[in-house]
Amino acid sequence: MIESPPKINFKRLNKFLLENKNNNPRALVNKINEKYEYWSDIKYKKLPANITPEQLWDYVKYSRMMNSIIVWKKYNIQFSNTTQMSRLCHQFDMNFGGSWGSDSLISEKNKEQYLISSLMEEAISSSQIEGASTTKKVAKEMLRKSISPKNISQQMILNNYQTIQFITEHKDTPLSEDLLLHIHKLMTNKTLDNNEDAGKFRTKNNVIVENGITHEVVHTPPSYKDLPEFSKSICDFFNEDNSQIFIHPVIRGIIIHFMIAYMHPFVDGNGRTARALFYWYMLKQGYWLTEYLSISRIISKSKRSYEKAYLYTEEDEMDLGYFVTYNLRVLNTAFLDLQHYINRKSENKIKASIFYTLGNLNERQADILKLVSDTPKIMLTIKELQNRFVITHATAKSDIIKLVKRNLIKEIPLNKVKKGYIKGDKFDETINTL
Repeated sequence: MIESPPKINFKRLNKFLLENKNNNPRALVNKINEKYEYWSDIKYKKLPANITPEQLWDYVKYSRMMNSIIVWKKYNIQFSNTTQMSRLCHQFDMNFGGSWGSDSLISEKNKEQYLISSLMEEAISSSQIEGASTTKKVAKEMLRKSISPKNISQQMILNNYQTIQFITEHKDTPLSEDLLLHIHKLMTNKTLDNNEDAGKFRTKNNVIVENGITHEVVHTPPSYKDLPEFSKSICDFFNEDNSQIFIHPVIRGIIIHFMIAYMHPFVDGNGRTARALFYWYMLKQGYWLTEYLSISRIISKSKRSYEKAYLYTEEDEMDLGYFVTYNLRVLNTAFLDLQHYINRKSENKIKASIFYTLGNLNERQADILKLVSDTPKIMLTIKELQNRFVITHATAKSDIIKLVKRNLIKEIPLNKVKKGYIKGDKFDETINTL
């Protein structure tokens, strides 16, 4: 249960400021606003003897009101732009489309492999946030080997993966109602109780958001009758280039994410669609590195904080600052994770180079041998190699057959047509000589 904050009391605030002319807690308020802390955080802070939590909260609310930007007037949704928000947005401007384009960080030959891996991570994690129950290993195997989904959870992940691919191919297309509905249809194909709801706005007020454990209703979205106006509003907001009030593009993308989740325009699949639209908007604005970030994986690790960011916004007079602050932290963490991932992959490339001493191997073949060395029981397929290395069927077949001829890899029949590839008879003997 989220505790509602007290309303700002201007009489109490004025009295407090007059009594503390020489002891103004501005530094404390600034620190609170940097993290965009909620009332419950402030209520239990250790404070100076002359300050009560209510007085401090009045001051915090007043400071936010002075910097407030209204982003959705119909529902009085606004936020206060803080120094920390501006600082992080500046870092994203510098990194998400800047120096990270250099070959020294993501080499051109590795970009496709990194991209496929990140798209898989995003599709799996975004689906798991919404309840998809499967392991990452099983999900990645399904995507890499192009195996048909065996249940709704796997279908959710495949849908998410294909939707993200669609978005990357249409990133420069303006958002329209038809495209919004198409994104939802792609995202929810064969996963809804009634498949006819895919790609359609809800037509009843029968959608609520519950706490998954207590089943307490935590959000009742606006009426379905508001959806035609909403559809126009979100498309205008998404496509707008020269707004009268500047909102940083990263924050604008986060607002789009919130707008979908708040309105819940669909019977189901709202969260996945909201995150997909954020992803699309970031790419549209030139933040190409977003393709390589697994944002939903970070959200899934802090799902409770993600949910609280929504709840705090609604409980505190539709102050979106909580949701903006949370998502900026997520982006920053995702960026740091990408750095670690690239460093780890670079180290693996170096370790795989030892296999070059066997002679007549290309980089992909060395990577295959490294993969088999690390996971001796692995079974590969041509389709998986195609997806893993982003190569043609003919190239994948050529790579693996050359290893088969050297008895480093063994070909086994899976059915009358399909073949699998496992550790060869001479693998251990050969590798032990390195």
